[in-house]
Amino acid sequence: MKKWTISALVYLFVIVGGYYVYASFTEPESHNDTNAPHKQEAESSHGQDHQEDGNNHDGESEVIPNIQVENGELIITLKDLEGNPVSDLEVNHEKLMHLIVVSTDLKEYQHLHPQSNGPGVFKVSHSLPAGDYKAFVDIKPTGKTYVTSPISFMAGESHNEHEKDSLTVDTELIKEAGGHTVKLLPSALKVNEDIQLKFDLTGDTPEQYLGALGHVVILDERGENYVHVHPLEGNEPVFATKFSEPGIYKIWAEFKFNGQVYVYPYVVEIK
Repeated sequence: MKKWTISALVYLFVIVGGYYVYASFTEPESHNDTNAPHKQEAESSHGQDHQEDGNNHDGESEVIPNIQVENGELIITLKDLEGNPVSDLEVNHEKLMHLIVVSTDLKEYQHLHPQSNGPGVFKVSHSLPAGDYKAFVDIKPTGKTYVTSPISFMAGESHNEHEKDSLTVDTELIKEAGGHTVKLLPSALKVNEDIQLKFDLTGDTPEQYLGALGHVVILDERGENYVHVHPLEGNEPVFATKFSEPGIYKIWAEFKFNGQVYVYPYVVEIK
């Protein structure tokens, strides 16, 4: 009886001891398997978020324009971020380049079309009075991101005659040029709202100008935010746009009559 009892106790110790030895090897391995996927998911998620932020180039231009004034000409050079000339441009409304030039007080306005004069170089004659100006090089480079931004330059000797922030809002949106009267009829003048700019040409019919019935350029009063608007499809001079910020803006509408292009400027307030 005593021998049987000792044998039973020895057997019990062997079973219990074996269980603890087995558990000591299996439980840590199971714990690692449970946490490894969570750790990997956290690292992958962090890497993707960082990569998305790092590759967000919205608003960054890959083409840098520069302007020089020499012998009655404006010379525009286009280079990429590595300093190489950029010559591959898409035709946009019948031209490779539209150059909008305004005085700093936004009273002087010219819409020019420089011609290619070598790799990444464009030239155009100008008749600008002496003073300070801002230019907007409107192009569509092939395969490159481009953002139109103001380029400051001086024609002749500057006498600080162009004052900034001197716009006065028009009480009536009616302008006359070249014997033609043009009325601006905006659907609204509110911020963050789709707006149609309709022009009443008082019975006159404009000619096609650069492949369209007309063109509209818009700048804020600081001459920083540039918008070049083309008309909607149809036989009426109606333009669609939207203002993202309240403030005072100047609108230049261009129409062609009897082979001559005339400019009709309006100053409005967006509320």
